[in-house]
Amino acid sequence: MLTHDLPPGPPRARRLLEHVRDTLRVRHYSPRTQDAYVAWVRRFVVAAGRRHPRELGGDDVREFLTALAVRGGVSASTQNQARAALVYLYREVLGTPLGGIDGVAQAKRPVRRPVVLTREEVRAVLGQLDGTPRLVALLLYGAGLRLMEGMQLRVKDVDFGVGELVVRAGKGDKDRVTVLPAVARGPLERHLARVERLHGRDILQGHGRVALPGALDRKAPTIGRDWAWQWVFPAARHYADAATGERRRHHLHESAVQRAVRAAVLRAGVAKRATCHTFRHSFATHLLEDGYDIRTVQELLGHADVRTTMIYTHVLNRGGRGVRSPADRLP
Repeated sequence: MLTHDLPPGPPRARRLLEHVRDTLRVRHYSPRTQDAYVAWVRRFVVAAGRRHPRELGGDDVREFLTALAVRGGVSASTQNQARAALVYLYREVLGTPLGGIDGVAQAKRPVRRPVVLTREEVRAVLGQLDGTPRLVALLLYGAGLRLMEGMQLRVKDVDFGVGELVVRAGKGDKDRVTVLPAVARGPLERHLARVERLHGRDILQGHGRVALPGALDRKAPTIGRDWAWQWVFPAARHYADAATGERRRHHLHESAVQRAVRAAVLRAGVAKRATCHTFRHSFATHLLEDGYDIRTVQELLGHADVRTTMIYTHVLNRGGRGVRSPADRLP
């Protein structure tokens, strides 16, 4: 059974899933990774007839992962995520590292070049955006941010003095520093002035607190109301915190920006499958076009391995591998 729509399991299964989530939270895995790993453990347990993973082993995991590729038709990245979740389950939660999961039928990993916009296309798409979505898109392109990195920026992460943005707990739970584009400085200052007024009204109404990372809520219970910790892009509405019932603001939901960018690409007449992440690809490619070295681009993007960054050397706007066609030399 390979569907996400699974009925609730018995109490023992629910306790297992709660335990998995607790260990992930203690190790500071992102909420999205927590959700994904718990979902894969649940699917594995259901596929195995709701037996406890302690009763299963490497052969069962191998059969499950193979079924994902052969019958489920999942992508290689999806299969790898499932594998990572189950390896984590056995190693970190059950304390019995898996053995004998070699020989899994691998999902085919396609080799695709990233979609990259030309500078003119970037300008055209930005021209079709306004308000907060335009400012977010400008930072995605101008600083090479992933969408959620932009959504999760806090006021203290913006340094106008030195022209930097600090990305906290990015992919792989790593911090990094990237450039604050000069063209975004004025719009961002005006935006933050409006956000600060909004925060002031929230404080007057007895609200104004945001969620804090890790255990900061317990260690410093008052700083959740501090201006420095507020989201750069707050949501329009409050929500009730499940644990305390307190009214808080979350950051803007990423889907709002995704919809705006999708519509802007269509209005701009760009015949490419461009998304929010395309701005990040374009940032890297245009930096390399401007002559910046690949190690600098690697650091700004937050890539652990320079080989990941090297894909952009193959999409520079210079034709196939930068070769000048002999036909262009004909009289």
